[in-house]
Amino acid sequence: QVQLVESGGGLAQPGGSLRLSCAASGSFFSINAMGWYRQAPGKQRELVAGITSGGTTNFADSVKGRFTISRDNAKNTVYLQMNSLKPEDTAVYYCNAVVRDSDHDPPFDYWGQGTQVTVSS
Repeated sequence: QVQLVESGGGLAQPGGSLRLSCAASGSFFSINAMGWYRQAPGKQRELVAGITSGGTTNFADSVKGRFTISRDNAKNTVYLQMNSLKPEDTAVYYCNAVVRDSDHDPPFDYWGQGTQVTVSS
């Protein structure tokens, strides 16, 4: 079992910055991709950014050039640096990790509990 614990959400002004962190703990064989999703009220959950174990990244078009994603494999932690925030970035942000619990298990998606990000003046 894997637990994902998120931190760093809160209130920011338009143009401001926030940094989200997500640490994975528990017993597992390996963590493949990690990423961040978000869900705004009345909208579907969408991918914000992802990063593979090798460091390959991908971003939603709406955040390219403003957000960066990184991970510390030694700490099993993924970070989302959010700059130039806009009101439309307001959402609950969820950490995701694709994990193999053992070497004979297929990859499985784990989710954090979500952290609120509000961008408002």
